[in-house]
Amino acid sequence: MTRQIVTAAFLLGGFLAAGGAWIMRAQNPFQNSSGTVVQISHADCAYFGPQRSRYVPRDLKALGALTTQVTRMLGTSAQTSGGQTSARASNGASAMIASPPGGSRTNTGQSPTSSQNLIDFYIFQAFQQQGAIPAAPTNDFEFIRRVTLDLTGRIPTAAAVTSFVADTTPAKRANLIETLLASPQWIDKWTMFYGDLFKNASSWPSMSTSVTTYGRDAFNTYIRNWLTNGTPYNQVGSALIGSQGTNNFTMGQLNWQITGHVVGTGIPIQDTWDQQTANVADTFLGISHMNCLLCHDGRGHLDTLSLWGGSFTRAQAWGFSGFMAHTNLQDPTDATTSEPLWYVNDSAYKTNYPLNTTSGNRPPRQPIGTETTVAPAYPFGGQGPNSGEGYRQGMARLVTSDFQFARAAVNYLWAEFFTVGLVDPPDQFDPDRLDPDNPPPAPWTLQASNPDLLNALAEDFIANNYDVKHTMRLIANSATYQLESQYDPNTWNPNWQTLFARKLVRRLWSEEAADAITISSNITPTYKTGTLSFNWAMQYPETSVEPSPFMQAFLPGNRDDQPRRPDGAIQQALVLMNDSTVMTKLVTSATGAPLSLLSQALAMSNNTNLTNTLYINILSRYPTAAELTAANTLLGTGTTATVRTQKTEELMWTLYNKVDFMFNY
Repeated sequence: MTRQIVTAAFLLGGFLAAGGAWIMRAQNPFQNSSGTVVQISHADCAYFGPQRSRYVPRDLKALGALTTQVTRMLGTSAQTSGGQTSARASNGASAMIASPPGGSRTNTGQSPTSSQNLIDFYIFQAFQQQGAIPAAPTNDFEFIRRVTLDLTGRIPTAAAVTSFVADTTPAKRANLIETLLASPQWIDKWTMFYGDLFKNASSWPSMSTSVTTYGRDAFNTYIRNWLTNGTPYNQVGSALIGSQGTNNFTMGQLNWQITGHVVGTGIPIQDTWDQQTANVADTFLGISHMNCLLCHDGRGHLDTLSLWGGSFTRAQAWGFSGFMAHTNLQDPTDATTSEPLWYVNDSAYKTNYPLNTTSGNRPPRQPIGTETTVAPAYPFGGQGPNSGEGYRQGMARLVTSDFQFARAAVNYLWAEFFTVGLVDPPDQFDPDRLDPDNPPPAPWTLQASNPDLLNALAEDFIANNYDVKHTMRLIANSATYQLESQYDPNTWNPNWQTLFARKLVRRLWSEEAADAITISSNITPTYKTGTLSFNWAMQYPETSVEPSPFMQAFLPGNRDDQPRRPDGAIQQALVLMNDSTVMTKLVTSATGAPLSLLSQALAMSNNTNLTNTLYINILSRYPTAAELTAANTLLGTGTTATVRTQKTEELMWTLYNKVDFMFNY
């Protein structure tokens, strides 16, 4: 089928350039807080091996450049006069692009600086202190698409967009947020998010460990249930760290500890305990450096990367791992399924952490003087288990009651909504650089871009019973979240990016892209994996079983040694142009089937209405005057029904290849 590009704004090459800007992230050398390249002498440490790109701070200038590049290519793009005044009318779209003023914003009648939202208090205070001019408030078309994607992983339907834009209710944005938070789609999106964070999978090839699909599905159900029931996150953390039982197929929470199981020739049990401990520190404290410290002292390895890590010792890390020293994992065969299930209990070992290894995947553990074992000791305070308390249960209590637990939890969420965390990467916390009332010695600086806000969010999280939905509501309702991503590049100051003075764009997840095509085309696929059958990509129980080349092109990771990545890549453009995920949606409805988007468009009496139908369904907005003219020119060549259908297919295909579609802005 011949394809025509309707207007210069549609050029796919621009999409490739924009998407490719993030590819450079993994190629950056390590840098310390002053920007100096760090020379690493211990190259065999896993921390500096193939996974090193996970630990490289994201380049905010590159992210800002990507945002500028993408927003320049948006059909609604227009130069802003300095932040607060949008000049959209200059592109001829003002009649169709609704603006926020006039009752459409949360906190109507208040300026952002007088907002009751604690996020806006700290963010706009920083704007004033540093002379930053924030972007204009986003319009209603952009807002409903942005917040629907962020909260549910799906784009809004055309009916939802037009209804929301026409609504004059002052609290309509807050009302929309509540509707999305109460939707089953919210459960789907955040089951996927926490499935990524908790590495829920049927197997981890890098660890030679499997829980089978039975364990994976049980864990998936556990995550869905706690999100549905609103279980406080500290209780979730306690369950994952401290639960014990005899069947991981029925107790889904048991599967998380098994992600730390290490097997192989000459592998001692301490390697498993250390990996489990590293998982606790990374997932629940945001401190991935612990994995490094369980191999060697921080000095000489982390002292230019982490003030805390540089002075922390391997012996102290053993104390943290000591909480796992009674943990036993067993995998007998389940009589019902004939599959290996897992026991997780604390009955097989009775001593403290022994220093007696000479083999395994970590350096030898040998006595320190006369000390041949290490007692459990929490790294931030030195506490051990209470009298009569199990070791792992003591760890669960200490971790989930630590203020850092709340800081890490809200920072993971912030990074998902704002593309970067207040501490970024979100699992690279330096505990000695977090207190604004006790700043670190020069040349170190406070780590968080807004340390007072980070602490306030953590305090608010605790005060609201560790409710993740509450924190999401707080973020989505903030004036900060509702700022535009567009900004005049001639007046934008790159130093304002750490202040969150505009919204950074992000490329859609693989599941979001597939489901956006499903919603907009009104043609529903059926996905299958094992015995499971479902209609939405966001309902996959794990990313590695997403078989579609389309979804794999968007780098969903495997929840083992390949994390989900936001990078752009050539294959993403190729699948958008050629994959059946797109091509099979460019069809008219079969008899008796729901009316496909193509059929809806062809039923329009004129080309303007046809174009409007495609735009509002695929891009959640109407075309600008220039886009409408270009589309009418293309469609005007369709002198017969057959040719008109072909030209409509071409226009529809083109919209799926616009940056508007593949980026959340």
